[in-house]
Amino acid sequence: MAANSFTSESFYSPDIGGEISMLWEFIKAPLIVPLLTICVYICLAMSIMVFMERLYMGVVIVLVKLFWKKPEKRYKWEAMRDDDLEDGNAAFPMVLVQIPMFNEKEVYKISIGAACNLSWPADRLVIQVLDDSTDFTIKDMIERECLRWASKGVNIRYQIRETRGGYKAGALKEGLKHVYVKECDYVVIFDADFRPEPEFLRRAVPFLIHNPDIALVQARWRFVNSNECLLTRMQEMSLDYHFTVEQEVGSATHAFFGFNGTGGIWRIAAINEAGGWNDRTTVEDMDLAVRAGLKGWKFLYLGDLQVYSELPSTFKAFRFQQHRWSCGPANLFRKMMMGIATNKKVTLYKKFYVIYSFFFVRKIIAHFFTFFFYCVVLPLSILVPEVYVPKWGAIYLPCIITALNSVGTPRSFHLLFYWVLFENVMSFHRTKAAFIGLLEAKRVNEWVVTEKLGDKLTIKGNKSGSNKKSLRKLLGDRIQVHELGFAVFLFVCGCYDFAYGKNNYFIYLFLQVFTFTIVGLGYVGTIVPTS
Repeated sequence: MAANSFTSESFYSPDIGGEISMLWEFIKAPLIVPLLTICVYICLAMSIMVFMERLYMGVVIVLVKLFWKKPEKRYKWEAMRDDDLEDGNAAFPMVLVQIPMFNEKEVYKISIGAACNLSWPADRLVIQVLDDSTDFTIKDMIERECLRWASKGVNIRYQIRETRGGYKAGALKEGLKHVYVKECDYVVIFDADFRPEPEFLRRAVPFLIHNPDIALVQARWRFVNSNECLLTRMQEMSLDYHFTVEQEVGSATHAFFGFNGTGGIWRIAAINEAGGWNDRTTVEDMDLAVRAGLKGWKFLYLGDLQVYSELPSTFKAFRFQQHRWSCGPANLFRKMMMGIATNKKVTLYKKFYVIYSFFFVRKIIAHFFTFFFYCVVLPLSILVPEVYVPKWGAIYLPCIITALNSVGTPRSFHLLFYWVLFENVMSFHRTKAAFIGLLEAKRVNEWVVTEKLGDKLTIKGNKSGSNKKSLRKLLGDRIQVHELGFAVFLFVCGCYDFAYGKNNYFIYLFLQVFTFTIVGLGYVGTIVPTS
């Protein structure tokens, strides 16, 4: 009997699950519930901020479309004439075209060819290819392409630097230092994959000639590969809203918006007065625009002046681009907020617009709200039913915000729900990048040039076979651990809601799990063949 008793006590194991359950119940009421409730209130406040911003944008864009005059009516504009024999080409101002490049093997001919075919007198146009390539084979190819166009009588200059200091901002700044640039009044910038229509300068330059207070004319981006894959369709929806609504509203109401870095033409005097290009952040274009705006310069957006370009079609390239586009504005906001607030050259209303609407809500709060509410707080509230999330915050406001976001790309309306799920996934990367920018942490100045594929995908004959190195590289490029981790977390929350919940949030959660999983496994975007 004693032996049996000894054996039972020796092999007795406590109920670990029961202890964990008791601990959870012990801390839930005094700690978890109040903390999560506060997080819900914060997220609801952010949702209202985003909703009001989207609603404001929606109302203004409707008024602009219905009642605002066209830019040619609001500003002085007169077509450039070729038949003025008295003045000849002197009536055309000198224009500099800058094309910054970095190892652009697949697309370098596109922008060079498009720039050389611009409808503008040859003696009033200077094309400047700013090549920072580190691949000597590609450098040689680009230089030979410049020489080919020069042999046809095009005034094209091939410029290189000793180092890549300042990346794109450094290249543009260095390009403006050349002696021949002093003769130029305006500078237009095209990235290596951009292809302007021949009439681009004839449409844009008259606004600058006849309106001396305008510093920048920005064209709308269109995309040659928007139908390539689902990833490019998602990007088109986001960017079309940016150009159709955000840029249009900023131009019409404040004559201010963020320069998009390419597809725009600047008054060189405005660049100089604003302090020139600055490489302190990864959004040198936005930096210059804000500084020029604070000097009192006006910007004009032309929605019907379109420039075609290429969207990143691999998830890796898109992820790096989104890091730069999210980290840079947050970091610039940190650096310029006080300077904007204390500026005396612009109105209080415009300062409020730049600080609150342009930076705080669009560049920071929108990312935070999307990620924390839909990927963290709402799923956690399912596990803690004592925390109440009102339907208007969880369902109604987000649906209205989503509908307002859809106006930019009507043809993709049927993809709207998946676009929301994908944007929730990307909000993780954007939120992380925004935190890095605000805290000026590691990777704050990381600059990875967005990969362009051009005609690469049409090349056949990639080799098959595998080895340890290629397999390791494949897994490193394809598998996204963080996304898979969130998929597991949301799956657990969805299963709990399916078993015990009353709001049927598991339908959304399981769809979001699916989206996180396909992104986590790398099955999004174009899969580039390896040779």
